[in-house]
Amino acid sequence: MKKCSKKNLILLSLTLFSMFFGAGNLIFPPFLGQNAGTQSLPALIGFLITAVGFPVLGIAVVSRFNGLDVLAQKVHAGFGLFFAVLIYLSIGPLLATPRTATLPFEMAILPLLPDGTSPQLSLLLFTSVFFLIAWLLSRNPSKLIDRLGKLLTPTLLVLIVAVFAAALMHPLGQPALPQPDYASGPLIKGFLEGYLTMDALAALNFGIVVSLNIRALGIDDDQEVMSTSMKAGCLAGLILAVIYIMLTLLGTSLSGMPIGANGAQTLTLAVTSLFGESGRWVMALIFLLACMTTCVGLLTSCSEFFSSLTPKINYSQWLLFLTLFALGVSNFGLSAILSISVPVLNMIYPMALVLILLGLGDPLYRDNRLIYPLTVFSTGVVSVLTELDTLGLRIPGLTQLLENLPLASQSLSWICVAIAMFGLSLILGRRKKSRR
Repeated sequence: MKKCSKKNLILLSLTLFSMFFGAGNLIFPPFLGQNAGTQSLPALIGFLITAVGFPVLGIAVVSRFNGLDVLAQKVHAGFGLFFAVLIYLSIGPLLATPRTATLPFEMAILPLLPDGTSPQLSLLLFTSVFFLIAWLLSRNPSKLIDRLGKLLTPTLLVLIVAVFAAALMHPLGQPALPQPDYASGPLIKGFLEGYLTMDALAALNFGIVVSLNIRALGIDDDQEVMSTSMKAGCLAGLILAVIYIMLTLLGTSLSGMPIGANGAQTLTLAVTSLFGESGRWVMALIFLLACMTTCVGLLTSCSEFFSSLTPKINYSQWLLFLTLFALGVSNFGLSAILSISVPVLNMIYPMALVLILLGLGDPLYRDNRLIYPLTVFSTGVVSVLTELDTLGLRIPGLTQLLENLPLASQSLSWICVAIAMFGLSLILGRRKKSRR
């Protein structure tokens, strides 16, 4: 039985890291560090639990069940396919894929354009080239290790480490007192910020590509594929954690300066303070690489998944369609798409997290058929009602009931409901078993 070499495991981990590490992952930690100031350590610990822990667990669970749809079928046979399609659509062509092109344009390219340049035309030209490159890199999904792990990701890491090293040699300032949100309960605040990255959904998507690249190395044994996937997920999580620590410390050194509107401004301030105006070009390259690698990961995983559902439409055809769709949305309909896809993501994300946690403990209650449906469906009901309330649609009686639950002010009341229903289903399952 062939096993994965250490070199290939490292390259696979770098590839997986690059698929996770997009623009949002780049700008969240510096902003957290600048706002948390002297409370950066507990805030960072909370952030790492959710921003690194959940994605690593997601990769492990998808590897164990050999696919998101198989895991979701534990809830109900019909639910498995429906939920998998919903996640792939929401995290892929309807949200994240178009944004991988628009975010680097808005954050890094637009500020560099001369006065009088048409933003709309510039966006069209930029996204056309961006998605052409992404399409070319995605044409052979089993070659991602060569294209991402050996080239793009090392370049991205070198740039980030170079910025951090420059900040160590030329400190930008001392940590200041935290902003009000971080002054009390910084660990919880960091936990919530990491939760908002929603990278656990990406982990559920990327599992299919990780397995494909492992098999492309000549590893065919299912147990070895699962074991290698888990190892790669853990190592990718470690790399993520190290980069998050660097970026958070970078932001912490700026906590005595005026707080920007977002993490992109914080990072730009740091880079331009270290490298002058040429730092804007460094920023542009970092954003481009981070978003390109994530875009490739999303295109390949979504194309692989949908081609597995449609025998008459192959991977290449799905890849072309999804690329062109993302190009169109990024130029002409991103705001409208976001108004739909973001609420949908907020509704399904808690269910995805519950599925991941249930999947981890599956051997302990494999014979209990109540746990998955009761826990996941109740979580879904609460998350839907919570998001409807956020959108201004209140359900008399139910909305007020949810508002009285613990963590309701953080839109996390689903946690209490999930724990309660998990416990109830355990009790009911044992009673049912004792009657036999």
